[in-house]
Amino acid sequence: MELFTLMFLLSAAAAEEITVSPGDDVTLSCEAGSGFIRAVEWTRPDLEEEEYVLFYTDGHSDPKQQHESFRDRVQLVDRQLQDRDVSLILKNVTNNDAGTYECRVSLDASRRNKRAIIGDEEPISVIHLMVKDRDSSDENPEGGNFSRGNLGLVLAVVGVVLVCCIAVVLIWKHNQTEAENSTPPAASSDPAGVGLINMSPSSLQPAADSPPV
Repeated sequence: MELFTLMFLLSAAAAEEITVSPGDDVTLSCEAGSGFIRAVEWTRPDLEEEEYVLFYTDGHSDPKQQHESFRDRVQLVDRQLQDRDVSLILKNVTNNDAGTYECRVSLDASRRNKRAIIGDEEPISVIHLMVKDRDSSDENPEGGNFSRGNLGLVLAVVGVVLVCCIAVVLIWKHNQTEAENSTPPAASSDPAGVGLINMSPSSLQPAADSPPV
């Protein structure tokens, strides 16, 4: 009955999947139940039996059996454990960090703060961490690859420029047509009737008959 009550306080572990990329920092969530937290353990089933990711007790981390790949790369979110948040921060993730992480807590009611004992507890949080390389489309364009967002922006800019050029050409042609239609026709150098008005009366008389031979 006591064991059942303790497991109820700790709550059942719920598996969670998290996907990150190499070089990221990730937080693995875990929250303890009620009671004074005597010890916190984060481990991975694929490690050696006595190795762990992080073991925290008496206000500090114990590095004795910590796996060397996690040294100086892991810490608790709240080292004071005031908000019952025993989540783990894993820095600078590598491909080797992929795997299953289990969180266990020893509360004051159990009087267990030795790792050999806390390791027998059921995990209150189980997280499957997956590490995937960043897709080539997300790389920096300076490296020779454009993301889809950058490609879309370039295409949009090119489209706007083409539309502007077409609009300028159409406006120019329209103005040219209007200018040609509004220009009056050039005046004739000898308008009809002007020559008749300027002719003298003598030029209108018939020529005299030439004398007979």
